[in-house]
Amino acid sequence: MAFDQLSTKLQDVFKQLKSKGKLSDKDVKLALREVKLALLEADVNFKVVKQFIKTIEERAVGTEVLESLTPGQQVIKIVNDELVALMGGTQSKITFASKGITPIMMVGLQGAGKTTTSGKLAALIKSQGKRPLLVGCDVYRPAAIDQLMKVGKQVNIPVFSLGTDHNPVDIAKAGMEYARENNFDVVLLDTAGRLHIDEVLMDELKFIKAEVKPREILLVVDAMTGQDAVNVAESFNEALGIDGIVMTKLDSDNRGGAALSVKAVTNKPIKYAGMGEKLSDLEPFHPERMASRILGMGDVLTLIEKAQQNYDEDKAKELEAKFRKAEFNFDDFLDQMRQIKKMGPLNQILGMLPGMNTSKLGEIDVDDKQLAYIEAIILSMTKEERQNPSIINMSRKKRIAAGSGRDLQEVNRLIKQFEQMQTMMKQMSGMMKGKKGKFKLPFM
Repeated sequence: MAFDQLSTKLQDVFKQLKSKGKLSDKDVKLALREVKLALLEADVNFKVVKQFIKTIEERAVGTEVLESLTPGQQVIKIVNDELVALMGGTQSKITFASKGITPIMMVGLQGAGKTTTSGKLAALIKSQGKRPLLVGCDVYRPAAIDQLMKVGKQVNIPVFSLGTDHNPVDIAKAGMEYARENNFDVVLLDTAGRLHIDEVLMDELKFIKAEVKPREILLVVDAMTGQDAVNVAESFNEALGIDGIVMTKLDSDNRGGAALSVKAVTNKPIKYAGMGEKLSDLEPFHPERMASRILGMGDVLTLIEKAQQNYDEDKAKELEAKFRKAEFNFDDFLDQMRQIKKMGPLNQILGMLPGMNTSKLGEIDVDDKQLAYIEAIILSMTKEERQNPSIINMSRKKRIAAGSGRDLQEVNRLIKQFEQMQTMMKQMSGMMKGKKGKFKLPFM
């Protein structure tokens, strides 16, 4: 999970600060020393760390903070503010043309996930009411255009290509003309990457830029490469002039050094973050929400947005009615579980809850495979068993275990947990009788 390592260390430091009633200059400086070490271990650029700590110290060491009623909380607020500023301050959006076509150049090195990200971004733009077109300008990498075609088909976005026998500049020009003739309003140019930055690559990108005059040049970088990603961003910006960064594999980078360094080094914002392998796993980058996650304060806004995008409102109302009557059965449980699975990996969802540190969830099994096992057990029940679990005796349990490929102990555990949930619902239902006002199940 993104920033797990850094988040754990910062939360430990701030826990100690909050435990003290009063703080001295020495307390703050010792805490900031730990923050500095945590940032360096997270592979944040040294110059960025140095300036970051200096800014916090200037704000935190003073009578206004140290003599306040909650000095520990005040210091944490300052760190939060500076983290937000470090990552760009506010969300940076794509600026679409008021009329005509918005050309977007997707650039980057090979292996960063540029082609897949182009498809993800096209799908996201389409969901905003636009008509995007993908254009395959990578004529060098084997099967690059085939990959773009496949991605385009998966997200239902048209792909324009002239094959590999044409100059990339001519393809970009022809793609723009095709978009004009067919009423597309956004063109995403999937340009060729290289194994490393070289003059030939940059010259080609400059020629495409001169021809199509892109509204946005987005650099795709791999968060897992740490400071190499920052160096790549700096080089592309100097040579080409980029408008923003798309950081892939941020969900897999438990350090987060690139995300915390790149804006300060290049003065270009992260606009999107890849948070998974699915084609829907591309999120707008919100500095304030990311800072909140890092400091263990959760990201409830993103959680709500995910729920709104993925949760079936009619099913939610039906489930709420059953909850009130304490009629919740295994079919309902399976529906609820599938809805939550649509929102993304369970550890990501848990990481958005305030106070939840996903690196310390070792005692709680958040492996998505466990959800698949539960689903297999429930689907091995008959319709009657799912709707009336009280009839499930030992012989039925053995049949369910055999049918699901799980052991009897797992079946027993699931049924016991479900019975406990039913008991809780009956108690809550009784408490709600006669009371006005609405209540909602989690994620509704």
